[in-house]
Amino acid sequence: MIIKERKYPISIQKLEAILRRLPKKPSFSSKRALIEEELLKQKAGYYGEQSLDYHLRFLPDKKYFILQDLRLANKYGFFQIDTLILSQSFLVILEIKNIKGTIYFDDNFNQLIRSSDGKEEGFLDPLLQIRRQQSELMHWLSNDFKNFPEIPIETFVVISNPSTIIKSTTNNTFLKETVMHGTLLPQKITDLGKKHPPKIIPMKQLKELAHKLKKMHVVSNPDLLKRFDIKKSELVKGVYCPKCHSLPMLRKNKAWLCKSCSYSLRDAHIESLKDYALLIGPTITNRQLRDFLYLSSRTTSVYFLKSMNLKHSGNTKGRVYELHFS
Repeated sequence: MIIKERKYPISIQKLEAILRRLPKKPSFSSKRALIEEELLKQKAGYYGEQSLDYHLRFLPDKKYFILQDLRLANKYGFFQIDTLILSQSFLVILEIKNIKGTIYFDDNFNQLIRSSDGKEEGFLDPLLQIRRQQSELMHWLSNDFKNFPEIPIETFVVISNPSTIIKSTTNNTFLKETVMHGTLLPQKITDLGKKHPPKIIPMKQLKELAHKLKKMHVVSNPDLLKRFDIKKSELVKGVYCPKCHSLPMLRKNKAWLCKSCSYSLRDAHIESLKDYALLIGPTITNRQLRDFLYLSSRTTSVYFLKSMNLKHSGNTKGRVYELHFS
C-alpha cells in the first residue's frame, strides 16, 4: 500500500519556470546552459524513480507500506530516501539511480564511474549513500519513535534503466547482493521475508509508523534563483503561451492571445501565476498581479483573483492573496 506518493518535484518546476522567464540574451547564455543541464539531470532521476514504482506494484498490497520521496529532519538538517518500504519483519531503503551506459563500482576509491559514448564520469558511491541513510533512519527511529522495536533495515541500490550494464572492479559480495536492476526488486523483497523472522512489529504499530513518517516529511523547496545568481527583477514578466512558450501574451476580447503563434486561451494567466508562486513568492496583491501579468485593468485583475477562490487576508485595498496550487 502506498502511504506517500511521489510528486513532481518543486525543484524541477522551478527550473522549468526559470527557463521560461530567463532573458534570451547572450549575457544569460551560460546560466541557461547550467540550468538546462541541471533540469535534465533532475528529470532523469525523477523518471527513473517513477519507472521503479511500477515494479513495486507487484508486491502484496496489504503486506507492505510504501513511502516515496521521503525527507526527514535530523541534527544536520535533513536526510532523504528515494523509497522506503515497511513490513512487519523488516524495513527497506531504496536508492534509485537512472544512469545510462556502463557503470563501474570502484571499491578502491569508493566511487561510481559511468562510461558512455567514450567518456567517463564520476559519481558519489551510492553504497555509501545507503549506509548513511540506514544510519540516519535508525537514529530517527530511536529518537522520534521511541517505542518502536528493533527491526532489520535492509538497503538496495536499484538501477532503473534496464539497458545499463553493471560492473565492479572487485568480486564484492555485498555489492552483488545490494545492487540490481528494477525488475529483480520484487523477488529480492520477497526473499527478505524468508530471511527475517515474521511479524516482529504488530500491524497497528507499523501503520502508526507509516503515517508518522508521512506527517514528518518536509517538502524540499530550494532557492534556485540564489543558487544560479539570478535576481527576481531579471525575470521576464507577462503571461506565457502554453503552446509555444513565448511571452508576453496580449489580453484581447476577454482572452489571452499569443503574438507568436496566435494561440488564444481565456485562463492562460493561471499557469503564469504558478510561475510567480514558484519564483517570486507564495502571496500576491492586486497591484503585484497587474505588474507581473502586464495587465492594465484593475477590474480584470480583481475578477481573476475572485474567480480563483484564493485565500486572502487584509482589507480590500491592502488585501494579500495566497497562491497555493495543487
